[in-house]
Amino acid sequence: MPELPEVETTLRGIAPHITGRAVTGVVVRQPKLRWPIPDNLTELLHQQPLSGISRRGKYLLLHFPGGILLIHLGMSGSLRIVTEAMPALFHDHVDLAFGEVILRYCDPRRFGCLLWVEGDPQEYALLRHLGPEPLTEAFSGEYLYERSRKRNLPVKQFIMTNDIVVGVGNIYANESLFMARIKPIRKAGSLTRKNCDDLVRDIKFVLERSITQGGTTLRDFVGGDGKPGYFQQQLLVYGRAGKPCPECSKPLKEVRMGGRSTVYCTDCQR
Repeated sequence: MPELPEVETTLRGIAPHITGRAVTGVVVRQPKLRWPIPDNLTELLHQQPLSGISRRGKYLLLHFPGGILLIHLGMSGSLRIVTEAMPALFHDHVDLAFGEVILRYCDPRRFGCLLWVEGDPQEYALLRHLGPEPLTEAFSGEYLYERSRKRNLPVKQFIMTNDIVVGVGNIYANESLFMARIKPIRKAGSLTRKNCDDLVRDIKFVLERSITQGGTTLRDFVGGDGKPGYFQQQLLVYGRAGKPCPECSKPLKEVRMGGRSTVYCTDCQR
């Protein structure tokens, strides 16, 4: 599933090609995604100039004078910049034309969405419950410490909860907890102030490094230029169950938490 670094990578990849340009055409080949694409999307976007693109959690917001096109990539989606000469493939469901430049939405599983939002997007139902962005000052050790008090949820699931902080997906939670030396099954309420400072620091580091590397490619993800991300090559624990710990060489342990793979070192993480 595309996570925050993949979505940020996509934003940075597509923005220079289409920002400031007007929509000259819309092609919807498959309107049935997680929620139906608006029937009047062509009329809503016709000749609308794109003033900018922003991100909230794993949502991309394309800003137009009349409203915002809200895009989520779901479990397998991608946005790519292509030319008119590139034929659409089976899972290429939507094209937004900006003159000769095409923004193409591909989604094999169709769990993503393209929705039209008018008014304040932060009050929109899909966005208003979201916690702070992890790469901002609002996400601090003090904030995490206060939110974790009396919480019995395992810390890994706690930091993956979107109303606590957005965008810390499974891969990045595994990596951050290893770097902070915190066992993922530990109760969130047991974290000390130093634990929280360390964890916030390492979440920020892991996410920023992944963005720099273009995201993590495990199955389908490609950036806006169609190229894969390379952060997978630097993973310390995720996907390495049974292999030596990078620090102490003891075999890494894998457990399932919330249906997701969780890998950690029983010696280094406490």
